[in-house]
Amino acid sequence: MRTSLGLLAFIGFTLFLLAAMISIRPFGEPPHREMDDWFITHAQIEASANNVVTSIVFDYRGFDTLGEATVLFTAVSGVLMVLRRKEGTKK
Repeated sequence: MRTSLGLLAFIGFTLFLLAAMISIRPFGEPPHREMDDWFITHAQIEASANNVVTSIVFDYRGFDTLGEATVLFTAVSGVLMVLRRKEGTKK
């Protein structure tokens, strides 16, 4: 029973992967080209940046980037608090 259930799960997962592989777009062909063209055209004018990727990350998505930095800082602070050594404990 357990072997047949594992085999059924494997076959189902394989079919899912094959369906996903068939439905994927070719590399370099985004579904919404208009937005890409708008960013490329307006990035230097609005953000005063020569690099489009930099203007998107730091200007258009600035709050999102700030949020990600806050999450990373909080995670590192939490790990450091858990792994810190208390005074009076030996190595």
